[in-house]
Amino acid sequence: MSKDNPRKSSKRREFLGALATGAASLGMASFMAPLHLNAMPEFHSNGMEDPDEWFNKIKGKHRVIFDATVPKDILPFAWPRVYLLTNGATGTVEKDCSVVVVLRHEAIPYALEDGLWAKYKFGEMFKIDDPRTKAPSLRNPFWKPNKGEFKIPGVGEVAIGINELQDSGVMFCVCSVALTVYSAAVASGMNKDAAEVKKEWMAGILPGIQVMPSGVWAVGRAQEHGCSYIFAG
Repeated sequence: MSKDNPRKSSKRREFLGALATGAASLGMASFMAPLHLNAMPEFHSNGMEDPDEWFNKIKGKHRVIFDATVPKDILPFAWPRVYLLTNGATGTVEKDCSVVVVLRHEAIPYALEDGLWAKYKFGEMFKIDDPRTKAPSLRNPFWKPNKGEFKIPGVGEVAIGINELQDSGVMFCVCSVALTVYSAAVASGMNKDAAEVKKEWMAGILPGIQVMPSGVWAVGRAQEHGCSYIFAG
């Protein structure tokens, strides 16, 4: 069995230490941000739809918003599927349901592509294990998972990949404020330019996921469009 290269291991520890240093500043930033609203960066859709127009897609008879604030195992993705399946079992087809999932706070990495997970070690930073390896994930576990990768006792295989849920009409959005704060904290810990890291993260948002001015803004808009609130934890 080959041993780890000491130099490689040292660099990896330095990298993770830098991420931890940057992330540690989030506690104060999270509390201070509401006190300095004039400093909040102006929101730009970056070529995506206008956020308010995006919510006009909500037209189903039954409407719900799942608020995902933390990477709580499979729950942010299992609950939307359970909602659709049980509606189907009681006579309401998918097209008559509107389901919105808001990814905010510590759930934002789920909105980002695999390359960013590997580069920034999101699995270690946000404490998300890969269901295949049981180690900190270097990929987005819920983007195009393998068939049969997720199973629920008593139910069997469940299609809870983000792409699979999107195929069933589930709408996903992500918090711009959280992307700004976390990318800036990571940039600080790695001695990188915050604007460049944020730009890279924005470019790595998964297809079909809409950026919102903030996650709480999105939660409010969803409820204004008739969605009942469910905490996805």
